[in-house]
Formats: sequence, C-alpha cells, structure tokens
Amino acid sequence: MGRRKKEDGSMGFSKIAYNMPLWAAIISWAIAQGSKIILTFITEKRFDATRIVGTGGMPSSHTSLVMALAISIGKYNGFDSPLFAVALIFSFVVMYDAAGIRRAAGKQAEIINMLIIKHQVPDMEKLKELLGHTPLEVFVGGILGIAVGLLV
Repeated sequence: MGRRKKEDGSMGFSKIAYNMPLWAAIISWAIAQGSKIILTFITEKRFDATRIVGTGGMPSSHTSLVMALAISIGKYNGFDSPLFAVALIFSFVVMYDAAGIRRAAGKQAEIINMLIIKHQVPDMEKLKELLGHTPLEVFVGGILGIAVGLLV
C-alpha cells in the first residue's frame, strides 16, 4: 500500500486536487471558522479577525473538520471500510477532547486568571480561557461536518 506513484516515479501531488475527503475537511473547517467571525460580529457587535484561527466558540471547527473527513471517507470508500472506522473513531476522540478535556482546561484557566488579577501576580500573563467547547458547539460542528462531508 502506501503512497501511489505515477508511472514516471513522481508522487503525483497534483492528485491532491481530486482528494475529496481532504477538501471536505478543509471546506468544513473554513465554514466553521468563518461562521465564528460572523457570530462574534452579530453577538458582540465587533469584528474579531482572530476568530479565524482561534479555538473554542460556536461551532466546533475541530469537530466539523474530522466529521467531514470521516463522512467523506465513508462516502468514497464505503461506510463498511476499515478506513471509515478509523476516521470515525478519530472523530469521537476529537469531540470528546473538545467538549471534555479542553473545556475543563479553559475553566481552570479562567479560575487561575481570576487569582492572578486578585493577587496581582507580577510577570504572569493571563492564560487563554477559550479552549474547548460546550456540547452544543460540538454537536453543531458535527452536523456541519456531516453535511459538508455528504455534499462535497
């Protein structure tokens, strides 16, 4: 198995343009990240370009990316393929991490930041608080990923 080579021995990088699971994942991620900018503008009445690369928020772009990848792999390789199984399990791990571990770390950062401010700790930068996702943000990211995975 491994990478397919063209007859002349080159890797055939031009074939990336036809890798639909890859494009489904990228498109889904871009839609999720773009919607964060729009939702921030609507809810907070401000433009925040950092949301295009930021973590946390609605919807979960990590979830959207991995679900689009898994669903697209299922669509092109079969939902009974081992590759789909791997991608789906990978998606579940990412979703659990986003809504569980990274969310807990964000809550801990919030408490530490309050302590830094209250006790005026010198030379201590505030920690990033928006790390994980609520279950709803993960769910919406999953739905977006499924839709994009089926449509691409």
